[in-house]
Amino acid sequence: MTSEHPILETRDLTIRFGGHVAVDRVSCAFNRGTLTAIVGPNGAGKTTYFNLISGQLRATAGKVILNGEDITRASVPSRTEKGIGRAFQLTNLFPSLTVRENVRLVSQAKAHKGFDFFSIAGNHVELIERTEHILAEVKLIEKADLTVAALAHGDQRKLEVALMIALAPQVLMFDEPTAGMSVDEVPVILDLIRTLKADADRTILLVEHKMDVIRSLADRIIVLHNGALAADGLPADVIASPVVQQAYLGRDPEEPGPAIREAADA
Repeated sequence: MTSEHPILETRDLTIRFGGHVAVDRVSCAFNRGTLTAIVGPNGAGKTTYFNLISGQLRATAGKVILNGEDITRASVPSRTEKGIGRAFQLTNLFPSLTVRENVRLVSQAKAHKGFDFFSIAGNHVELIERTEHILAEVKLIEKADLTVAALAHGDQRKLEVALMIALAPQVLMFDEPTAGMSVDEVPVILDLIRTLKADADRTILLVEHKMDVIRSLADRIIVLHNGALAADGLPADVIASPVVQQAYLGRDPEEPGPAIREAADA
């Protein structure tokens, strides 16, 4: 179920590095309760587009609109406060603290109660309860008392998602969430994203290379090529389109491979 008005928009969003246009007038609207996959070949501008939305880069031209507000010049902390959360870009964990302590600290910061962890237990019961709820949601409750340093890579990724949830974002951004993960760890992260997607109040943007992941999660696919928007639509339609087969998948559109035929029929 989607909202009548988009929660997030980019309007003619552009960034230039010298004479190179990395993102070229990209206009997209993202509705509440949807998961949009952003795909394209290496160098297409996907991560740069993400950086423009989350604030790590400042646009040369165009706008980023969140809930009708122009946030194009807002800082990263300001965008986070307004409802944009991003995971899997940098590891922002406290390795010597436990899983529970990490989530409590972020929950406390979101509640504007400062960073004194030891004050939580006595004075902020609601934050403790919220922390336990988040840990249960990301399936880390049984590992809550382990230090971050003791966690497997996949569990550290889950904890990064927990920290993002603790910030209560409206827009959740995942940049290649399965990169560097073992075969056994990938399904755990995909199930977690699927669980997050089930909440109709959350809007998810996902950069991912694996087409099977995209097919299993996305409500919509947008394709960037040479920094510009090359395709936008339902997964089956976009995957089967000539522009994707040529620009993204490197296939002859007249002779799609089995993966394309299968995706188009899904």
